[in-house]
Amino acid sequence: MTTCKGCGVHLQYENKLLPGYTPKKESEYCQRCFRLIHYDDLTVSMRKGIDPDEVMKHISEMDALVLWVVDLFDFEAGMIPGINRHLSGKDIILAAGKRDLLPETLSDEKAARFVFSRLKEQGITIQELILTSAYQQEGLDEIKDAINRYGKGRPVVVMGRANAGKSTLLNRLLGSNALTMSRYPGTTLDFNQMEADGVTWIDTPGIEIDSSILMETDEKDLKTILPDRRLKPVVFQLRGDQSFAVGGLARIDLYGCDHASAVFYMAQTLNLHRCKVSAAQDLWKKHYNELLVPVPKKKQFRKFSIRKEMDKMDIVIDGLGWVCVHGTMRNVDVFVPENVNVTFRKAML
Repeated sequence: MTTCKGCGVHLQYENKLLPGYTPKKESEYCQRCFRLIHYDDLTVSMRKGIDPDEVMKHISEMDALVLWVVDLFDFEAGMIPGINRHLSGKDIILAAGKRDLLPETLSDEKAARFVFSRLKEQGITIQELILTSAYQQEGLDEIKDAINRYGKGRPVVVMGRANAGKSTLLNRLLGSNALTMSRYPGTTLDFNQMEADGVTWIDTPGIEIDSSILMETDEKDLKTILPDRRLKPVVFQLRGDQSFAVGGLARIDLYGCDHASAVFYMAQTLNLHRCKVSAAQDLWKKHYNELLVPVPKKKQFRKFSIRKEMDKMDIVIDGLGWVCVHGTMRNVDVFVPENVNVTFRKAML
């Protein structure tokens, strides 16, 4: 049975509503990939439905070198707890991607220290870390060198969370545009094998990011949420109790601020609205889904709270970016859609 060159799914010619459909039996791509490649048109959403346990099980059964791709912008969502347990005995190279989206003030050395620190906290061991870029050739030669050192003639399986940039990186490594690339989670639908330069490469379906804002919003809003250029920090000086609405996707309340600051690292297309905490609820009620857009598909939100003890702390919202808060501040409340995760970490920058 023929598979789609773009996403790896088996091609079929009967049901337009199912993955793999193509009206032309001679086509190398399914209709979904064809529309994504040529028109950025998502005809069938597959961001949910691919069993992450089955993906990990399949990878664990392979005699292969693992190239694990993580998005530096959305690093916390890219973590796979217990990856060494799931992939026992596997050699893992970590490609930390989209390096060029982060501010220029973040040096490679500081980025690497941050990654290793977070891996240590998660109990994750890798053979090598390589920083790569979204729109540049950075890191490609280093990945190829690492594969020569650790590959031992084995296939290289490229894995990671949905939307991490696996297919984009693999296309660059192969010097090709054969694999379908898009902003939409769930672009790659099955294991997709190809040969190049004497190496067998295997692209894999993205492991579902069930705790991300990307899973809770309409696909049409991803253009607004996901950055496509270097992040431009937005700085606010704070006194008293301050509240920020990130569109209609999140609200961040900062209490007892004194000579404090909040620096937002998010897509420039997102609207930020600032007010006093005492006025935040009224702002939300009056302007939700009007001034405060985009909004999630469901209106149920949950709250994360923390007493600020670190001098410089990142508030990370999976899929949305992060806010670095600095200076005197009593405590922090974060309101996000009920399935979205928030991480409080030592500041990256």
